[in-house]
Amino acid sequence: MFLLLSLIFLFVPLCPTVRHSLKYFYTASSGVPNFPEFVVVGLVDDVQIVHYDSNTQRAEPKQDWMEKVTADDPQYWEKETQRFLGDQLVFKDSIETLKKLFSQTGGVHTYQNMYGCEWDDETGDTDGINQFGYDGEDFIAFDLRTKTWIAPIPQAVITKHKWEREAGTNERWKNYLTQECIDWLKKYLDYGRSTLLRTELPSVSLLQKTPSSPVTCHASGFYPNKIMLFWMRDGEELYEDVDHGEILHNHDGTFQKSVELDVSSVKPEDWGRYSCVFQLSGVNEDIVTKLDPDVIKTNWGRTEIKPIHVFVVKNVLIMGFLCVYRA
Repeated sequence: MFLLLSLIFLFVPLCPTVRHSLKYFYTASSGVPNFPEFVVVGLVDDVQIVHYDSNTQRAEPKQDWMEKVTADDPQYWEKETQRFLGDQLVFKDSIETLKKLFSQTGGVHTYQNMYGCEWDDETGDTDGINQFGYDGEDFIAFDLRTKTWIAPIPQAVITKHKWEREAGTNERWKNYLTQECIDWLKKYLDYGRSTLLRTELPSVSLLQKTPSSPVTCHASGFYPNKIMLFWMRDGEELYEDVDHGEILHNHDGTFQKSVELDVSSVKPEDWGRYSCVFQLSGVNEDIVTKLDPDVIKTNWGRTEIKPIHVFVVKNVLIMGFLCVYRA
């Protein structure tokens, strides 16, 4: 499901590198009270850098370091404003066309576009994405390799055929996603180096609601969000009786994540075999927290809470767990 306001990060394994991204999210809406008809949000490494909406009709920086861009181009923000104004008109017309295509009249409707690029700063690998959604469902997506459009629903087939006849436009999209977008991403990373390229380790806590509840390993305050958080038993990663939470934003720009372990079938004498491991991409040391009932924070009457003891293990000691996850 294509949703702008619910950015769900799906993680797949890769060996430790840092993969950066520049993405723009457009949302045109119809019939939504007290909400702009058109909104643009730009993100670098999931940090918002620009905002535009049809109420203000101005492209505005969302990070102080984005002001540096005017040193290279004094007209940058005016150009961005004019670009988004043009996109606003196109998307307003498009949502009316889509309503007719789906035989709709009134009601609440949204038309969304997510596009951008990714760059691996170690391997140099790049990737790009350009996809559209209507009313929360996938509508059409650009295939960067073939420069064609993928239509997952019948209503999008007409659009697919129309856009594929525009060979010049598709070539420009490929050039933007594989070259121009990457160039801009590198510029923004340089402007925001002190913020975007920093590394912050989290505090790690063990939490339990009731004596029969799962034990939650909670890591908060880390940056960037290229991490692994998992439970181990006897030095091997656990996949059963484990429930992974999503990576969430903290108010200070850092992230938090939790992973639960069902301990209902774990014998008391076996608790020492379990530990929670936090790994951060680019950091050669892991935070390992032993499953110890004396350090678990609870809300069910434990009178003495001892400080959590964590110890660090060199990656070389756990070669099987050198991979991190990327968005």
